[in-house]
Amino acid sequence: MTGASSGIGEGFARALVARGRRVVGVARRAALLEELAGQLGRGSLTPVALDLGDTGAPAALEARLRELGAFPDLLVNNAGLGTSGRFWEGDPERLEQIVDVNVRALVSLTRRFLPGMLERGRGEILNVVSMSAFQPVPFLTVYAASKAFALSFSEGLARELAGTGVSVVALCPGLVRTGFQASAGTDRVAYDRSPTQSVEQVVAAGLAGLERGRITVIPGFRDRASLLAQRLVPRGLVARVAGELFRPR
Repeated sequence: MTGASSGIGEGFARALVARGRRVVGVARRAALLEELAGQLGRGSLTPVALDLGDTGAPAALEARLRELGAFPDLLVNNAGLGTSGRFWEGDPERLEQIVDVNVRALVSLTRRFLPGMLERGRGEILNVVSMSAFQPVPFLTVYAASKAFALSFSEGLARELAGTGVSVVALCPGLVRTGFQASAGTDRVAYDRSPTQSVEQVVAAGLAGLERGRITVIPGFRDRASLLAQRLVPRGLVARVAGELFRPR
């Protein structure tokens, strides 16, 4: 479980522990992880403080799990970074970190833990994507592109794995009120006034998708209706509307 210290990741950690599963929670913020482990019980949640923006983090996590004797049967790739604004004005290091966490770490962790699942003939991979994966989003350009990668990766891999006992779900929530908005700067754009979903609703939809063998899960009727509407109009118009929602004010 990556990005486990807050938001959707914390929600998944709590839900999985409530279902009797042992969770290894990974996040940068060690203090928040330790606090969560104290609340849930260290026998239920093992905290591992790692920054997935570091290129060596996936290998370090794999080594740590071997030390723990843990063989994941569910990988939740939830860690994600974002930033909003004009691309050419963005901090180059921050933009590279978004790609490192949202794309490189996603691929690396999946590649490292998938073979063991295949050997055991069972396993689940849940990738937390975003509604932004379905269209270009001006002023959220790198984040949306990284999520488009995550969606395509998830859908392609799910079909590669058909019949193996290992399943993949791409969970694509809309606006969920977490600390992400302040971190990415999207709390200052028009999109921030859109209807929201709760962390609990999104987590429940993701777990239900795993149980039902779904590949792409979009929580909430509004977002499913929005996606259907997008498919009925020119892609350029969809991108233009998205840009107005995220245009810096």
